[in-house]
Amino acid sequence: PKKDEFFGGLDYVKPGVISVPMIDEGEVQGYVVAQFVFTADGQTLRSLSVSPGSFIVDEAYRAIYAGQKVNFRRIEKYDLDELTKEIAAKVNERFKTDLIKDVLVEQFNFVSRDEIREKGLQNAQRN
Repeated sequence: PKKDEFFGGLDYVKPGVISVPMIDEGEVQGYVVAQFVFTADGQTLRSLSVSPGSFIVDEAYRAIYAGQKVNFRRIEKYDLDELTKEIAAKVNERFKTDLIKDVLVEQFNFVSRDEIREKGLQNAQRN
């Protein structure tokens, strides 16, 4: 049988969820809650002594925290294509090889501090 050459040999790895504080005017306005999936050659992944998942999380956190300026009074679309390409490029740069083939978005949400407070009050009232 002919091997699927497009996805053949690629592993999909899902690092943990990250929660990135979004700060404006010296205050936390909320959090971006995100999770990514990356693809890499499975054989290469198994030969590494360090998992690239930690590097994906680190680069994603850095890119979101220091990246695009978000107007919290009027939330607009975030350029996810640019973000995922940046994450892959930075991780590949750190590994000094073309290790990460693609970064996919599993989830990407913004939770405002008001929503967090509301949920906290609701939970406190239940207890």
